[in-house]
Amino acid sequence: MNSGDKVIIERVREDDAASLLTFARETFIEAFARYNSASDMESYLAEKFTLEQIRKELGTEGAEFYAAKIAERQVGYLKVNWEAAQSENLDDATLEIERIYCHSDFYGQGIAQILFNKALSLAKEGKVDYLWLGVWEENPRAIRFYEKCGFVPFGKHDFKLGESIQTDIMMRLLLK
Repeated sequence: MNSGDKVIIERVREDDAASLLTFARETFIEAFARYNSASDMESYLAEKFTLEQIRKELGTEGAEFYAAKIAERQVGYLKVNWEAAQSENLDDATLEIERIYCHSDFYGQGIAQILFNKALSLAKEGKVDYLWLGVWEENPRAIRFYEKCGFVPFGKHDFKLGESIQTDIMMRLLLK
């Protein structure tokens, strides 16, 4: 990213499902393939990263996707969940960040921070008590990022990737 490049955040629409799927699969593989077995990755991708699944998520009330773009190139994306769309039943006065991913070509260039800032803005507009997320305990880079943003651990939950049961650290950022 050059200093003059502007990052645009756009809400992803249902007719953008195919391009979102391509980008989401690519960034998930970039982030996790080297740490997990090929069979677990293939199984998870076949379940969670299909056009049918992405369309379902885009059509779920309370689920919102946002794309980060530079000069029409997608460089990252964010998925947030309100109320019943959240992956854990915590409290209606919360907002879940389910996914923040950026393309590896843009690691360390502030894309994740821009996407986080979008989630924070949504949370403040929605007058929620806190933002929360789950992050794999074996992902120190992401954990450091969230700690830098002010998140603190408050629990753990299981995350099933293929046949592997992994532990996610649940973290939250109090807003009130």
